[in-house]
Amino acid sequence: MEIVSRKEQHNINKLHKRLRRLVGTAIADFNMIEAGDRVMVCLSGGKDSYALLDILRSLQAHAPLPFELIAVNLDQKQPGFPEHVLPGYLTSIDMPFRIVEQDTYSVVKRVIAEGKTTCSLCSRLRRGVLYRVASELGATKIALGHHRDDILETLFLNLFYGGKLKTMPPKLVSDDGRHIVIRPLAYCKEKDLETYAQIEDFPIIPCNLCGAQKNLQRQAVKEMMQQWDKKFPGRLETMFTALQNVQPSHLVDPALYDFCGLKTGNGPVADGDKAFDPETFEPAMAEILSLNKG
Repeated sequence: MEIVSRKEQHNINKLHKRLRRLVGTAIADFNMIEAGDRVMVCLSGGKDSYALLDILRSLQAHAPLPFELIAVNLDQKQPGFPEHVLPGYLTSIDMPFRIVEQDTYSVVKRVIAEGKTTCSLCSRLRRGVLYRVASELGATKIALGHHRDDILETLFLNLFYGGKLKTMPPKLVSDDGRHIVIRPLAYCKEKDLETYAQIEDFPIIPCNLCGAQKNLQRQAVKEMMQQWDKKFPGRLETMFTALQNVQPSHLVDPALYDFCGLKTGNGPVADGDKAFDPETFEPAMAEILSLNKG
């Protein structure tokens, strides 16, 4: 039993180190946090935002540059929402926080017809409130808990249903130019965050506003990706790598690349066509066997 416990503790330590490393790498790659920043961490009560806050606190304690953290939760007045949970948790870990009360729940219920997807409107209303609060608090960055799988899901949602090749960026500026939003969990897998939340025993609060919507497009995409991950291990990692290796000259958007202005020259051209392009990928054997069976 002692050997098993030691192995479990070893795996727990590895997970903690891996997540801290991935968050630290994302912060460095995109210059998410700078000296003197006041980072507003949006805490929903879900596993991802809890993990985000916990990891940022850990990094803050060892960071070579000083920055502040303040947790903010938006109480949307959903029926049965346990108001005491987040204040109790944040007080227990000595974390500065602010609870914002705004009845967006009744707005969503009034505007969206029964059975229709509420996520889009709910998200827009929530984001507007958080921008206002960030200004009131003097926050220089707004940290959200979206992870790698969220980014990939959004890519496919835009591809399948929106006719766009875009996703959630790890860092962006608001349309009014006043706020910078960061996603420090951009390199983290959802299943790792689930395990992390279980280990840390965070007091998870479910979202009752949209939790009953079983046929959401995002849920369908999530299930598709989970099946891929089981059947073809490594596929999600490869897809995420592709988002970091974009070649506009090999897509079909004339606004992104000057196809009309292409001309022959006297020397080699970067990203030019080759007579025989070398293969830069090798399909997994399991996928080949699956295709052959089909």
